[in-house]
Amino acid sequence: MGISIFKIIGGLCLALVLALGCFLVYVTVTDYKPAEVTPLTVYNNNGSVLQQGQPLQVTTFNIGYAGLDAGQDFFMDGGSMARSSSKTQTVNNLEEITSFLKTSTSDIYLLQEVDVKSSRSYKVDEVSHITSEMPDYSHVFALNYKTPWVPLPVLHPMGSVQSGLVTLAKPKTSSHLRYDLPGKESWPYQLFELDRAFIESRFPVDNGKELVLLNAHLSAYDKGGHIRKQQLEYLNAYIEKESQHGNYLIIGGDWNHTLPGTDSKLFETTQGWPAWLQPFPADFLPQGFHWAVDPAIPSVRTLDVSYSEGVNFRAVIDGFLVSPNVEVTAVHGQELNFANSDHNPVTAQFVLK
Repeated sequence: MGISIFKIIGGLCLALVLALGCFLVYVTVTDYKPAEVTPLTVYNNNGSVLQQGQPLQVTTFNIGYAGLDAGQDFFMDGGSMARSSSKTQTVNNLEEITSFLKTSTSDIYLLQEVDVKSSRSYKVDEVSHITSEMPDYSHVFALNYKTPWVPLPVLHPMGSVQSGLVTLAKPKTSSHLRYDLPGKESWPYQLFELDRAFIESRFPVDNGKELVLLNAHLSAYDKGGHIRKQQLEYLNAYIEKESQHGNYLIIGGDWNHTLPGTDSKLFETTQGWPAWLQPFPADFLPQGFHWAVDPAIPSVRTLDVSYSEGVNFRAVIDGFLVSPNVEVTAVHGQELNFANSDHNPVTAQFVLK
């Protein structure tokens, strides 16, 4: 009888190992491997050409796939969950986020963590929902996270993920490219991680120049920040090359660093500095470029616990870096109290000189 039990246990262990092996083979074979540069399709590109000297308002917002509302935590940040409490809650978050976008009247929106067909957002097509509610804007989408299954957390796994960056614009665009950022985790961890990227959008200006606008989302959880260092070096090289053409550059998005000119100590908290967060490197600043950030409004909160003002650590990691020929006339964080996302949006007004 004892031998039979050991055989059964051994058989179950072998079956589990084989199942895990087959799963890793499947995920490896189907792994999303984008080219360094990929052309993107733009939809509804019916806007007018940008005018030199006229105000241009841009908002960046990491919407947290409409699953990281104030009541949620996140397993990668020390919590236990990966999605909102229900599909109804996810849809409500998405509707509130879309309502904000519709009423804030920016000319361009840079969105991060927008799901297409993901288990973590209950298969809601967030791209279609947002773009259908904003018919006056062109839109372009770039994947930066595609995996058939993330098995964590164990009780309620994140599951399948298709997610990415969305740029919405009223002005007329001329081209859009997806740039794959360097720096990958080792196998098999990278199979379940984001493929970080930025969208390059080009807008003709009436003086013959172009506005080159980047929608970026850098890495967060790489230990020691080695991947982030590679990504910033790549971005710096891109900026230096593009600067030689005399065009206007605006780089916005989720930098996953505390941004220059901000101080997290301004925001009351009972928590210590989170392990995943790093200060922005002091040696990164292309010549003449300057930041557009709002140091008074936090743009991100920790996710190890649900949100409670004065408890969660908060910081400013979302904002804009602009070239010398772009004037920043106003910038303000939108205090939404992390009601529907773990980020607050940041809006800036620019003038192309």
